[in-house]
Amino acid sequence: MSKSTDLGLLALRLGFGTAAASHGAQKLFGWFGGYGIEGTGGFFESVGFTPGKRNATLAGLAETGGGLAVALGLGTGAAGAALTGNMVVASSLHGFEKFFAADGGPETALTYGLVGTALTLTGAGRYSLDHLTGHVFDKPWLRVAAYAAAAGAATAIIIARRNELASRPPAPEVPAEGADDAS
Repeated sequence: MSKSTDLGLLALRLGFGTAAASHGAQKLFGWFGGYGIEGTGGFFESVGFTPGKRNATLAGLAETGGGLAVALGLGTGAAGAALTGNMVVASSLHGFEKFFAADGGPETALTYGLVGTALTLTGAGRYSLDHLTGHVFDKPWLRVAAYAAAAGAATAIIIARRNELASRPPAPEVPAEGADDAS
């Protein structure tokens, strides 16, 4: 790899890793305007990720731990895979009727997942702890195993959410505004 490619990977890792870790810290600690485990867990519960606190904790750990590992370039393949799996689950929450985040679409989650995948495939580059340690935590087989585990976990979580939502009673109908009252 060229020095400019390694510098580009460093910039990408630092920006993406810090953003992902900060997003996770919102869930775990309520930092940066987040809601912490209680608030995030309550939201997760309301949209079918049950139990909410457990799912909020796991998502927060994937984002915070994965983001910090990516930023440092340590275990980059596994960390990128964990972030990708987490973002696949987040994308499933938004649906695909609309794409852009401003419209409630999965744009941001899909972009984070794509960057996680790219870093899983490329590795961290020369300016990383992976390079410094001789890639002890970033072997090719480990990247494949981490990606398979992330895909399996994401699939299981999405299926569990769909089953949870299907088991809930339908919401009561709200009469249309101006509907005649039969009393």
